[in-house]
Amino acid sequence: MKATQIPFKTTGFFSKTMLDYIEKKESIQPFYNNFPDITGFGNQIKEKQQSFPLSSRLVLVAALKRQCQNFKISKKTDINIKILKEKNTFTVTTGHQLNLFTGPLYFLYKILSTINLCEELSTKFPEKNFVPMYWMATEDHDFEEINYFNFEGKKVLWDRKKGGAVGRFSTKGLAAVLEVFSEHLGNSKNALFIQKLFSDAYLKHDNLANATRFIVNELFGEYGLVIIDGDDANLKQLFQPIIKDELENQTSFKSVSKTITDLEKNYKIQANPRAINLFYLGKDFRERILFEDGIYKVNMTKITFSKAEILKELDENPTVFSPNVIMRPLYQEVVLPNICYVGGGGEIAYWLALKEYFEEVAIPYPVLLLRNSVQVVSKKQGNKLKRLKISFEELFLNQHDLLSKKIIKNADIKVNFDEKIQFLEKQFSELEAVAKQTDISFLKAVDAQKRKQVKGLENLKKRFLKAEKKRQKELVERIIQLQNEILPNQSLEERQRNFSESYLKYGASYLKAIKGALKPLKLEFTVLELE
Repeated sequence: MKATQIPFKTTGFFSKTMLDYIEKKESIQPFYNNFPDITGFGNQIKEKQQSFPLSSRLVLVAALKRQCQNFKISKKTDINIKILKEKNTFTVTTGHQLNLFTGPLYFLYKILSTINLCEELSTKFPEKNFVPMYWMATEDHDFEEINYFNFEGKKVLWDRKKGGAVGRFSTKGLAAVLEVFSEHLGNSKNALFIQKLFSDAYLKHDNLANATRFIVNELFGEYGLVIIDGDDANLKQLFQPIIKDELENQTSFKSVSKTITDLEKNYKIQANPRAINLFYLGKDFRERILFEDGIYKVNMTKITFSKAEILKELDENPTVFSPNVIMRPLYQEVVLPNICYVGGGGEIAYWLALKEYFEEVAIPYPVLLLRNSVQVVSKKQGNKLKRLKISFEELFLNQHDLLSKKIIKNADIKVNFDEKIQFLEKQFSELEAVAKQTDISFLKAVDAQKRKQVKGLENLKKRFLKAEKKRQKELVERIIQLQNEILPNQSLEERQRNFSESYLKYGASYLKAIKGALKPLKLEFTVLELE
């Protein structure tokens, strides 16, 4: 195993928002609190310790014990749950949807980044305890986003009627999915493990939340990971004051809208707030709560409340109130002694709009850490890259740019069109300086001639590349085949493939290799070469 770190920027797959964040650009600094480095974590620990009461810790521990009582948890996880009562214990949290059989690979990378960060913080702050947490998005209702995973380029799909919080969905019907999936696995030792994991999760547990808990616990329990389900009456009671404030004052909309006005000057907005950022959870539905003409209405239903009635409903039945993407982060920070959220680029982007809202309700805003990203390259693929003289940085180039670069470098005729275009532009820049001292018509003529000649060189470059592609057909095909193999659909494999493909090939050593390679605080992309 060999791990190589390269800058996120090199891959071309990360947004300006994330690149500016990890580079601590001045334009993005107002939207976060402490940066994910040792100094930032030290400051964050102090802030959270002063604001998280023992009473909340006791409610949390009781809820966690109740949620995992029918599951076999590791000794380390059991200890981690118990020490959450102690004031010197803090959590590092990641969250994700309940994707079928974990969904894309980055689901695993988020959790392993979280576990590794806790281990690193434990060495830096030995007097503190750090517990890795996975927050299951059980109240989500976007079933079409989670009802499949990809295996060897094919979609393994769970087709059922959608409606309501996905964590409550019955696992009925997944036996048929397993039957189809198993046909592609074979009967190797690793294949049998994958089949058993799927079977024990979905055929022996009655809902999606419990099935997901089982899988995650089986894969990561040995590292002390604690799994939390926010669809919990006692945890919702801790969040009750915030829900009440939202219903009465719409604080989130006012605060987040104000932040977005500033954030969107330089960055793409990931999520916009609504007037009320709460859903109402029914047996088979999760619908937005609207406030119209002094009446609270549940969208797409006939359910309505006066102000007094909805506040009474909150007191008597807090579980029916479900936070949306704007309020869910706050819910997490209210019920956990959390110092850091580990997420993907899209998640961190919408967290950046929430800082002022956290300040308004007096809840510490956590450190935000961009999760590790990994590209696995087999020994065979690595050897092919070396023979083709393609570096890891070049591997992530747009395929057209990669081919152009390698074809030109391998051509018998050595001509650098880009250099010639730059030289031409420099010559015309000097002419333009002279032209500005004459009249406007001459300046326009110079500009027109510049565009004509640059375009001419660009066309010559295209014709040269086309001719060389034909001449170097074998090289072109080898490059295309290898890049497509490593980057399916010209995308990072972590967004396309399921862990079962790699587990089938490498077995249990695969997860251990990934864990060993991830360095959360390095803030770089990892290329992992496996035997």
